[in-house]
Amino acid sequence: MANTSLNKTLGTPTNNYKWTISCWVKRATLGDQTIMSARVDGNNNGRLYFNSSNQLSIVDYQSTNKMELVTTSVYKDVGAWYNIVVSSDNSIGSPVTKIYVNGTETTNSTNTQYSQNQANLWNSAIAHYIGQNGASASYFDGSLSHFHFVDGTAYAVSTFGSTDSTTGEWSINTAPSITMGNNGFTILKDGNTITDQSSNSNDFSLTGGTLTKTEDCPANVFATNNPLDNYFYSSAFSNGNTTIVSSSSTGKYSYGTTTFGIPDGKKIYCEVKMVAVSSGSIQARVGLISYPTTSATISVGSTTYTYGYNTDSGNIVTGNAGSSYGAAFALGDIMRIAIDTVNNKLYFSKNETWQNSGNPESGATGTGAVSIADLGTTNSTNSGHYFLGFSDEGNNAGATLSWNFGNGYFGTTAVSSAGTSASTPGIFEYDVPTGYQPLSTKGLNA
Repeated sequence: MANTSLNKTLGTPTNNYKWTISCWVKRATLGDQTIMSARVDGNNNGRLYFNSSNQLSIVDYQSTNKMELVTTSVYKDVGAWYNIVVSSDNSIGSPVTKIYVNGTETTNSTNTQYSQNQANLWNSAIAHYIGQNGASASYFDGSLSHFHFVDGTAYAVSTFGSTDSTTGEWSINTAPSITMGNNGFTILKDGNTITDQSSNSNDFSLTGGTLTKTEDCPANVFATNNPLDNYFYSSAFSNGNTTIVSSSSTGKYSYGTTTFGIPDGKKIYCEVKMVAVSSGSIQARVGLISYPTTSATISVGSTTYTYGYNTDSGNIVTGNAGSSYGAAFALGDIMRIAIDTVNNKLYFSKNETWQNSGNPESGATGTGAVSIADLGTTNSTNSGHYFLGFSDEGNNAGATLSWNFGNGYFGTTAVSSAGTSASTPGIFEYDVPTGYQPLSTKGLNA
C-alpha cells in the first residue's frame, strides 16, 4: 500500500463520543506510517499510526485539546499480521480510549485522555483517510484487511477476534456482530474492495496509488522476503517485500532470507520472475540457504547447506562448487522452485519445463533433483530450516526479481493464467506439483 491512500468525508455521527476502529495490518517497512487519520488542518487532526520508533499511537488534536496514547511496546515484525483495535468512549465519567494489539490491551508511555463529553475529530463530519495522514505524507507501507469503523459504540476487543485454544494465537472473527452507526463502514474485507460492505454504503475513494489484491491475510499468512535481514544484502524491497532490487555495489554478492523457513518434512512450491537488470544479462543465483549471511561476499551456494541455480549458466552451485544442471534464464522468464524436505530434494523449472528432466512428484527416487542435506540431522552450523533467497552474481548488475509465494502476482502484475493450485489456497502461474503447498501458515500446516 506504499503511496496509496483512501479518502471519505463522513457525515453527521450517531454519537461523536463513542467509536471503535478494528483492522488487521501487516507491515512491509518500518518507521513513521499512518494507518488512519482524520484531518481539518495542521491544528486539528487525528491519527492512528506507527511512529518513527515503531510504537503504536492514537492522537486527537484540537488546538488546545488533546487526546494521545503512545504504546510502550514497539511493533517491528514484518512477517506477521497485527489486529489493532481502538475503543473510545468520552461519554462516561472517566473517559477512556484504549488500544489493543492481538487481543491484549497495551501499556502506554503516554496516556492523555479527553475530559468527559469532549467531542472528537474522529467520527465527525470531516475528511477521514486510510493509508496516509491527510497531508499527503506518512503513507502506510504494507497490507490492510478487515477494516471496521464503528460510530456510536465502544466495542470490546473480543468482538473482533479470539484466542485459538490450540495455538494460543489471536485469531480473526471474520463476521463480527456490530451495529455500525451512521458513519460506520467495513472495507478491505474480501480482497481489495473499498466499497463499504456494511449496510451504510460509506464507500471510500482511491485518492492515490494502487490497491493490489493479495491472498496473504490474517487467516493464512504468506511468506515474503525479509527486509530486516538486509545488513549485508543492501537491497531495495517493494510490493509488500515480494520484489527485490539487489545492490549494484562492486563485490556485493550477499543474500537475504524469507520471513518463513521450510522445516523438515514439507513440500513447498513458489515462483520467481526475472524482471530487470541495470546492465548485461540477469546473473542471479536463486535457491536455498540455511542461515543468514555474515558477509557481503557470501552468496547462495558459496557455503555448505546452501544451493543456488545460476541464471546465466544453468549451473547448480553448492559449497562453492558448480555443476551443469539446466538452461540459462532471460528477462521475463519464470523460475519455478519445488522444495521437498521429506525426501531432501530440490527442483528448478524454466517456465513450464522442469530442468534436468526433473519430476518433483518422484518422491525418494528424486528424478532430476538436486540432493540437499537433511537439516533435521545436521549440526549447529545451520538453522534447522531452509529459507529461499537469491544473490546477485553480476557485479554492478542490479538485478530485479519478483517472487510469487502464492499471492498470484509478480510485483503488481497478476499471473496471466493461473495453473492448478495446491490444496491450500495460493495462486501461481503454473501447475503446482501434486503434494506441494505454498509457503504460508496453512501451507506449512497442511
